Amino acid sequence: MPKRIVRSTRPEITLDQYAAAPLYKQLYERLRAEILSGQLESGARLPSTRTLASELGVSRNTTALAYEQLLMEGYIESKVGDGTRVARLQPEQALHVRRNGRRPTASRQPVTRDEPMGQRGQLLAGLTWLEEETHPDDTLNTAFRIGQPDVTTFPYETWARLISRHARQSLSTFTEYSDAQGYAPLREAIAAHIGITRGVHCSPEQIILTAGAQGALDLLARVLLDPGDMAWVEDPGYPGARGALLGAGATLVQVPVDREGIDVEAGRQLCQQARLAVVTPSHQFPTGVTMSLNRRLALLEWCRESRSWIVEDDYDSEFRFSGRPLEALQGLDSSGRVIYVGTFSKVLIPSLRLGYLIVPPTLLKGMVATRRLIDVYLPLLEQLALTDFIVEGHFARHLRKMRIQYLERRNTLVDALRKELGDRVEVMVPQAGMHLMAWLPTGLDARRVARQATRHGLLTTPIVQNSQDSQHANTRQGLMLGFSGATPSELRAAVQILARAFQEL
Repeated sequence: MPKRIVRSTRPEITLDQYAAAPLYKQLYERLRAEILSGQLESGARLPSTRTLASELGVSRNTTALAYEQLLMEGYIESKVGDGTRVARLQPEQALHVRRNGRRPTASRQPVTRDEPMGQRGQLLAGLTWLEEETHPDDTLNTAFRIGQPDVTTFPYETWARLISRHARQSLSTFTEYSDAQGYAPLREAIAAHIGITRGVHCSPEQIILTAGAQGALDLLARVLLDPGDMAWVEDPGYPGARGALLGAGATLVQVPVDREGIDVEAGRQLCQQARLAVVTPSHQFPTGVTMSLNRRLALLEWCRESRSWIVEDDYDSEFRFSGRPLEALQGLDSSGRVIYVGTFSKVLIPSLRLGYLIVPPTLLKGMVATRRLIDVYLPLLEQLALTDFIVEGHFARHLRKMRIQYLERRNTLVDALRKELGDRVEVMVPQAGMHLMAWLPTGLDARRVARQATRHGLLTTPIVQNSQDSQHANTRQGLMLGFSGATPSELRAAVQILARAFQEL
């Protein structure tokens, strides 16, 4: 039966849950029609997504998706402290709106704008996660910093020797443009390494080198998405993926994560025909769970049915502490719809901004052409040195050393938390990665704990920072605590500071 709501301020909205079009699409089209007809006047305030969802009897995700699409197409405006309002469209813009729902065409008369950036620029400027991740407050104790490898144990002498070896090569090596896909021998070394360690099936010709994993995600979003396309993201999930997708104009569909990874059935119910899904199956960010085999197969089945793409960010898969990891999703894919993302930045040193994509042959031409437009070529010297670093066995030795060291640090942090805060937090012991989750009791806000820790000079990361909607019903409260970049003694000292912060809550 159709779901209805009658409002005194505007015409009745009817949503049919049995229609072919998703509920969010029906709501978007109805609100858009009211805006263009003038029934919703320019500047009129709209109810919050939470309020509208309650009145319509739908999920908040439905109203949020409709609002996001209206926002990206310029029909509504949202400002902090002022809520959401109908945009002030010029009459000419309303008359020339295309029937396919794309952004209204500009009028011939110049429109005065106070805001120097476009709406997408404003949206991205409000994403502070990258600045906070790469440049934390240097007055704080950063023992719990997320994603920070131990740079003190990197074999700098070996790396310097390899750099020096190639720096002495003939000048022509560095004065000619290199391959836009990256140095071919490095791509060969990567293909061999991940074929053995991750079960990834590819040829070197399918690999494109990028400026880290973030550069890979940005490239994918540019090539695969049109403004308004729907994209599944894990909730909670990696903010960098959200930023790349939003930068391409995508509308994000928050799919909850549980103990088996992304909930594929929930994703189907939210949006069956999403253009792509970005997932971290080997070590989900930030919860640390590993996607079960059943979920992997279900995700691949959804991908085949909907002709969508899966972007597999193989985050932290190298640091597995026990047991053999499940094969990469890419290795299970028989339909050529999985794109694999890897990086060396977290494994070696952050300043080595080298990542890579493994793409199906059907996407290769478009990806390489777009790669040339973005930043043309990556620095060659580091690619030459990294090739030798892998081929000569230094990379594998460094990984083995780091696994042993990070395992010791993980155990130190787990023991310290259980000793000092055993009655206040539930520690999830990760089987891989560089951080763990400390889950909080029901009713205790992770942001409140993080603020109290900051007052004691300690940096912590609440999990809600990695959720698009911090009030999402599926967002359990907890702290992400890194252990890879601090010594055991530093970790124990940081836990004692955190315990003092808890005492004052």
